Amino acid sequence: MDFQKILAYKILDISLQNLFIAIAIFIVALIFSNILSKIFVGILQKITSKTKTKIDDQFLAILEVPLKFSIILLGFVFSKEWLNLSKIDSMLDKFIHSFATFIIFWILYRLVEKFAYIFEKFSSRFGKKLSADIENFIVKTLKILVVIIAFMSILQGLGINVSAFLASLGLVGMAFALAAKDTAANLFGSLVVFTDRPFKLGDWVLTPDVEGTVENIGIRSTRIRAFSQALISVPNATIANSPITNWSQMGKRRIKTKVGLTYKTTKKQMQNILEDLRDMLKNHDDVHNDTIMIRFDEFGSSSLNIFCYFFTNTTNWAKFLEVKEDINFKIMDIVEKNGTSFAFPSQSVYIESLPKQTMG
Repeated sequence: MDFQKILAYKILDISLQNLFIAIAIFIVALIFSNILSKIFVGILQKITSKTKTKIDDQFLAILEVPLKFSIILLGFVFSKEWLNLSKIDSMLDKFIHSFATFIIFWILYRLVEKFAYIFEKFSSRFGKKLSADIENFIVKTLKILVVIIAFMSILQGLGINVSAFLASLGLVGMAFALAAKDTAANLFGSLVVFTDRPFKLGDWVLTPDVEGTVENIGIRSTRIRAFSQALISVPNATIANSPITNWSQMGKRRIKTKVGLTYKTTKKQMQNILEDLRDMLKNHDDVHNDTIMIRFDEFGSSSLNIFCYFFTNTTNWAKFLEVKEDINFKIMDIVEKNGTSFAFPSQSVYIESLPKQTMG
């Protein structure tokens, strides 16, 4: 049989010659994809080696694997041109378009993975313990977004109406949204905590529900160690929507009290005590000098009251109590030195006259 006639023989309107050429092109692309991609990347590496930055080198490392599949896809496109596939040509075009879309989003996915360290600069602001959690959260979120957009783009490329598809999933999506609303609320709450930074690890905080020291700030919840040593996990959604008092952020700590002296205290004694109290507080190393108010305030029901209002330099609870105790002892010494004493709640009854007794 003539060899030309064999090559001209058709199977499904495709000559054996064109079929062999198409298969050969695809096999060459399949076999040499690895070599060709390395040659192409090698050429680019020679160019990028002259630059000072390493970002272009990392970008080439991302491109190397997807580039192999791009060469295979290109081989498939050239192979298709040798075949008479008019009946399924549109379907093959959709497949090529979808596969090209997949490669593009694959590169984007690898970009997010490779350049995850960029988010470390942002997450490092929250401390070493939080940095890894925030970085992983951002990277995973971006990866999920890339996968979702890629999936929708591929469906659109295959001719599927994405809007109708999403509408058909409406009930399922609604059910899922209802089931996951708490999780989503906590995720958004964690973003508020991470960005606003109302507290950090080790801070003493007070919310309407809990008071204690922050031990861990996670993606879903924040763990607070109460003063009873109980560990309380508070959902971040609750934290984000609650007023938070951060006692650790105080620059100074207030002492507000009254000192009651007996009514036997003379004017001179009161003046000396007021002056001694002001001098003592102004010269105290642990008292903040900006605001010191010591005033004879009022005539109480059983005492002459001195109003004391000042601040300590420390905000640490234990140290604050030490300073307060020391000041109280000094107040006792000042009152004793000036020859008077503290008043205590009492009530005096004055009888003007006794009723006269009648003779029986």
